[in-house]
Amino acid sequence: MAWRIVIAGGGFGGFYAARALERLLKANSAEVTLVNEANFMLYTPLLPGAAGATLDPRHVVVPLRSQLQHTDLVIGEVTGGDPAHCTLGVKRIDGEQIELVYDQLVVALGSVSRTLPIPGLAEHATGLKSLSDATALRNRVLTCMDIAESLKDPAKRAEYLGFVFVGAGYAGVEGLAELQDFAAQAIELYPRCRAEGMRWALVEAKDRIMQEVPKGLSEFAARELRTRGISVRTETTVKEITERDATLSDGERIPARTVVWTAGVKPSPAVGKLGLLLDRSGRVMVDRTMRVEGFQHVWAIGDCAAVPDPARQGQACPPTAQHAIRQGRLVARNVAAALGNGRMRRFRYRTKGVVAELGHNKAVALTLGVRWRGLPAWFIARTYHLLLMPGMGRKLRLLVDWNVALLFGRDTSAPGRLGSPTPLQEGDDLDG
Repeated sequence: MAWRIVIAGGGFGGFYAARALERLLKANSAEVTLVNEANFMLYTPLLPGAAGATLDPRHVVVPLRSQLQHTDLVIGEVTGGDPAHCTLGVKRIDGEQIELVYDQLVVALGSVSRTLPIPGLAEHATGLKSLSDATALRNRVLTCMDIAESLKDPAKRAEYLGFVFVGAGYAGVEGLAELQDFAAQAIELYPRCRAEGMRWALVEAKDRIMQEVPKGLSEFAARELRTRGISVRTETTVKEITERDATLSDGERIPARTVVWTAGVKPSPAVGKLGLLLDRSGRVMVDRTMRVEGFQHVWAIGDCAAVPDPARQGQACPPTAQHAIRQGRLVARNVAAALGNGRMRRFRYRTKGVVAELGHNKAVALTLGVRWRGLPAWFIARTYHLLLMPGMGRKLRLLVDWNVALLFGRDTSAPGRLGSPTPLQEGDDLDG
């Protein structure tokens, strides 16, 4: 009888775990099942590019079925689990509730946006965590310009031309930079908006933006943003968000119809339904082999797991793609070892570097201790993502999109609500 291996989550960790298991285990010795809410893996570091129209939104995803040849794919939502009885509850995309039985389980459910009890946040702000978020933001920028162009009241026009990003990590800085770059090109088509001008603000609670990079690179990024007229507000928080503005902790009110929340992530809520031991932040407690405490047959990786960081004593690994990829590959080896194929290994990966694009063909990067900024860093960032994107076809799509944007500028059309069909109208009565 073949071993039954279930992977919950098809992000970086789950995808690379499944792909590695296909290589490590023979098809007749193990049945690998991957559960994911969509039939693709989202390449999250490229979401800002999709929002800023340098990339087609369809080109920042990797179809799972085309990349996983011997893995069963179940499209659905994880609803619970019983590790003592080796079962995982899943609500399939057709609405049917099923129960998967496993011999080994890998939990790779990822993360969602972390919110705070700020008045108006849930009602009036949006995130940048999914493909629909990126597409919606691109549409929103253009919609705001369309509305502003038709308004005569300067005060109302300023509301639609105000954009606030809260949280200055990778997602916030790259998302704002790409969208502002896109808007700066699009506004040339809107005479009244161009005369009025836009206002972009980046709000960060800590003393500098991009805490993940050295101070010198962080300061370069802040200077680069400020030279474009972007207000960078550090040691500042948001007190309240309304439909028309955002109020900061220093009392300033910024007229803005668009507020983007990128202030951190938290584990997927589904993690709390699996009956596993969690730490204070809600991540699954694991040892250095990524095995869940108290269960020999359950493993956890990626953003939802508190994998001990070899580089920082007593801390968990940061929620980055490069860590999730290495954890996915290693957990596959350890699962195979638990089934008698190979030996168990500890997670020893240390961050090799970081890259962050700033728009305008500029970026900051840290590679093997060497700091890069400006155009060289931008070239390194693009090369890194190109090499990391799975599949030759996906790599070629990135190259084509990037080069078209360089030669002809960004596409200033709104892609609309992709995947949402227009409802048919009731027809005329033909009997009359």
